[in-house]
Amino acid sequence: MIYWELFYTFFLIGLFTFGGGYAMIPMIEEQTISRGWATASELQDFIAISEITPGPFAINISTFIGSQTAGVLGAICSTLGVILPSFIIILIVAFILEKFIKNRWVEGALDGVKPIVIALILSTAFFFFVQLVFFGGNSVGSDFSFDLKSLTLLILLAGIYILYNKTQKKRMNIILLLVLAAILGMLIYSVG
Repeated sequence: MIYWELFYTFFLIGLFTFGGGYAMIPMIEEQTISRGWATASELQDFIAISEITPGPFAINISTFIGSQTAGVLGAICSTLGVILPSFIIILIVAFILEKFIKNRWVEGALDGVKPIVIALILSTAFFFFVQLVFFGGNSVGSDFSFDLKSLTLLILLAGIYILYNKTQKKRMNIILLLVLAAILGMLIYSVG
């Protein structure tokens, strides 16, 4: 039954990914594409929409995938699946937190997880960069098609972001950056 499969898959994703939404992208990609719930291109669209939609990334993307796969009930099942592990873990942690927070083994375990989370986020960013720029947004390994517009947009946005941060002595608001990216994307991709 598709509803149980959506719930179970997203429950496992929620249970075994640490570091938030970006860290779960590789597992979401593996599970959804292998099951035929989304293509690589659709998944990229879901990721982009999930980023600009208010709310946590994991909830947004699981809702979108569940909705596309099995309608409203599918969205509910996948969303419940992805949030239930965190809910259970938070309840357990809150219950026993005071006893173990200063334990050197717990501190060591948390410190040990940090580099893996950073590596997952960086590998995901690199993978999407390669997929977008060198394969036109299709799966890596498909026909090579260099996308100069994507590379131009990336360099332009990175330059604007760095220049703003250096000249204003503060970080650019991420919402402003998203709006700017959307406007530049419309301009660059509508020309030619």
